[in-house]
This record gives sequence, C-alpha cells and structure tokens, in this order.
Amino acid sequence: MAGVAKLLIIAGSDSGGGAGIQADLKAASALGVYAATAITAITAQNTLGVQAAQALAPDLVVAQIRSVLDDIGADAVKIGMLGNADVVAAVAGALEGYAGPVVLDPVMVAKSGDALLTEAAVAALRRHLLPRATLLTPNLPEAARLLETSAGMAAPNASPETMGRGLLALGAGAVLVKGGHAEGPVCRDLLVTPAGTRIYEADRIDTRNTHGTGCSLSSAIAAGLAQGLALAEAVARAHAWLHGAILAADALRIGQGHGPVHHFHEVWA
Repeated sequence: MAGVAKLLIIAGSDSGGGAGIQADLKAASALGVYAATAITAITAQNTLGVQAAQALAPDLVVAQIRSVLDDIGADAVKIGMLGNADVVAAVAGALEGYAGPVVLDPVMVAKSGDALLTEAAVAALRRHLLPRATLLTPNLPEAARLLETSAGMAAPNASPETMGRGLLALGAGAVLVKGGHAEGPVCRDLLVTPAGTRIYEADRIDTRNTHGTGCSLSSAIAAGLAQGLALAEAVARAHAWLHGAILAADALRIGQGHGPVHHFHEVWA
C-alpha cells in the first residue's frame, strides 16, 4: 500500500505565515499531500515587509533533507527561498541521486520588494539547480534576471514565451512563466516545454492580498506531481485552486499590508 503522497519542501520560513514554508505547507495540505520540510532560512516578516533574515548553516539544511529522504521519502520536491550561494550548492549536492520531480521556484524578491537572493546565489542557482528542475516557476522579473548574461545585460523586451525558451536552453525541463506582474484584465501563465507552449488564463483580481502566491502555486503544482498527475494537469489544477484562494483572500483580513491568500477556501470560509 503506497499511502499518502509525500512532498519535501526546501524553503525559508515566513513568521507572518503568508509565504515561504508556511504557505507551502498549507498549499500541500489543502490538496491532500503530506509535506515534510527542510528550512533554509528564518525571516522576521509580516504583511508589511521583511524586518530580518538569517540563513541557516548549509550542513544543517543538508541534514534536514537527508533526514526526510532517508526515512519518509518524497514523491516530489519543491525548492523555494535559498538565500545564498552556499545553501544553493548544498541543496544541489543533497539532491544528487534523487530521481523524482523537482519544482524550483526561484524566490528572489518578497512581495514588499525586499531582496531575498544575493547576486552570487542567483548565479549558483542558474548553474547548480536550474538544470535539475523538472519545472521552473519564475515570475516575469525573475525570468529576466535568470537570463541576464555575465555582463549583466537582460534580453531586451523579450516576450514571456521567449524567456521561457531561453530558460529551457539553460537546462530546465519545463518553465511556467507567471504573468502576475504583467498588466491587463487577464492574467496569463505560460507553460513552456520542449513540446510546445500551453496558456493558463484567469481574470485578474483586484486585491492587495496576494502575499505568498508564488510559493503557494509552486507547492500546489509539486503536490500534483507527487500525486502522479502529468505536468500540464498539475499546473491546471494548481492554477484553478490558486485563483479561488486569491478570490477568497480579502475575507481573511490578515495584517495591514499585503495579506495572504486563503489556502483553505475549499474547506472553510
């Protein structure tokens, strides 16, 4: 008997509970997946911003990953905030030999605008983890930053699909270019794979309560992969689920700034 699907989440902690490990756990739980964690960093954070952050020692991050994989196992892995180049390299090394799907969310900037990934860590992410990703889930600014050359020049006015293709060329198995930072009444996420491009659309919702959307979406997709869904199906389910979570977000009334989405909108109002 296989039991419940299991997801290993490697990411930072958000003390406000809206993003990071806390959002990842809520997303996986809402979709019926057991989630274990390896915490990479601790932040003092709320809906107004990040007040402090401290990366954990790389060997402690590795010990958490090995502890989970050696006993509980994982049907999929989701990687979020890593913080610095040493942690990036340590996570890549700890996952050597892991054969399951890996969803990589290149968390670089918090909703408040606070930087969460150093320049050296971006380079390490591109080198060590991007080629390991079954799915990379950047928003538009993250995609552009990952595509910057060593001279610091980003591809000018590149379309989301072009950026997705560029990230495939860097080694990602597939790329979901998220359209939340674009303009217009419809939000479009593009799933770019070697076989083609699929578009997921939803009406853009007028709300400030979108803290943790990227973390939640990537974890929801990883949960689907852990349950054995095909990539396109996992993305479609996660996309629809997150749209409902954003629609219900205002009812939570959490904090004075960018509040969280309602992860359990299908369970309680």
